[in-house]
Amino acid sequence: MSTTVKTPEKIAGKRRFDPAVVRGEFPILSTRVHGKPLAFLDSAASSQKPEVVIETIANYYRSEHSNIHRGVYYLSEIATAKYEAARETTRRFLNAGSTREIIFTAGTTDAINLVANAYGREFFREGDEVLISGMEHHANIVSWQLVCQDLGAKLKVIPINERGELDLESLPGLISERTRMVGIVYVSNSLGTVNPVKEVIRIAHQHGVPVLVDAAQATSHLSVDVQDLDADFLAMSGHKVYGPTGVGVLYGKEHHLEKMRPFKGGGDMIRSVTFEKTTFNDLPFKFEAGTPNIAGVIGLAAALEYVMAFDINEVAAWEDELLQYGENLLAGVPGLRRIGTAAHRAGSLAFVLADVHPHDIGTLLDHEGVAIRTGHHCTQPVMSYFKVPATSRASVAMYNNKADLEALQRGLLKIVEVFR
Repeated sequence: MSTTVKTPEKIAGKRRFDPAVVRGEFPILSTRVHGKPLAFLDSAASSQKPEVVIETIANYYRSEHSNIHRGVYYLSEIATAKYEAARETTRRFLNAGSTREIIFTAGTTDAINLVANAYGREFFREGDEVLISGMEHHANIVSWQLVCQDLGAKLKVIPINERGELDLESLPGLISERTRMVGIVYVSNSLGTVNPVKEVIRIAHQHGVPVLVDAAQATSHLSVDVQDLDADFLAMSGHKVYGPTGVGVLYGKEHHLEKMRPFKGGGDMIRSVTFEKTTFNDLPFKFEAGTPNIAGVIGLAAALEYVMAFDINEVAAWEDELLQYGENLLAGVPGLRRIGTAAHRAGSLAFVLADVHPHDIGTLLDHEGVAIRTGHHCTQPVMSYFKVPATSRASVAMYNNKADLEALQRGLLKIVEVFR
């Protein structure tokens, strides 16, 4: 069902950010759950999609679908043009220097695996070291573990403190002459911590070490500028930033990508193939084997254009206001303990409730129309550090409002009464 979208007011080339108008542009938010309005507080897992993204994908399949790059007919030319225009949109979104540095992937996990295998297996040797933080998502742990185990390299960890902040002072001492890569999450998915990635990159570069940034949680909350950060690699997912699932991006500095061997073989990533030898295509195509998620890439471009239409500082200010409001409400819930209280956070509020398992909390909140995430959030080392098996996590996006957080508090107070 199509939703009528109000014509936005334009200010200095940007839309005026009005949370109420924005909320109306996400059709799913009108859903009722168990007879109650949906309070969707799980955007850190996957954000909802505005009507423009839904319609862009539907229109592609309705009237533009074809395979790309190899067809010489009308539909293929249209699909190819839109796919490559999406690469330029992504370049602008990340402020990359060239579209040659933009590789479309299946998501952040796929992008990290690409670097771990195409860079790590090419340049790591036995005894080398990879340095990651204590708050990484499993994607930025296991990918490196597998390569390190195969090559005899070692994984080292930057510690965190009880507020869920990176121990930045320990970083220089952890970098050695054998360090070959630093992998760092920009915004923690389980704690909401915003890490000082620019400073991490600066320190690593002083030692000649490249850095991969996991920006999955950052792109919907912050301005992500790869040239300002000086990131060597940066991974992101479409579905975290109001785009479709199954699509993501790897940004890589061109001089790194040129030296890397392809991770996957197949069509479109080749220049010529014989049984004796294969020569690879130019960047970025040598890392995009096979028929890609064409609709997903075009839908991602629509999502990024949607986000870029706003002043990200206005969006961030609204989300910060929501987080502060949520913190104050949670402080009034008996037995509730926050997990992750870093000074600089974005997006998420994680907590435990005395004597109530997070899975029970999530199930009971669902009956109140409130959707949150419960579990270890693919960050089991974080759970181990805080000595909890799991947490409950409420996460906000630009389309949330204070009523969503009030519904969360009401639900939690009911749960406290049930388990008293």
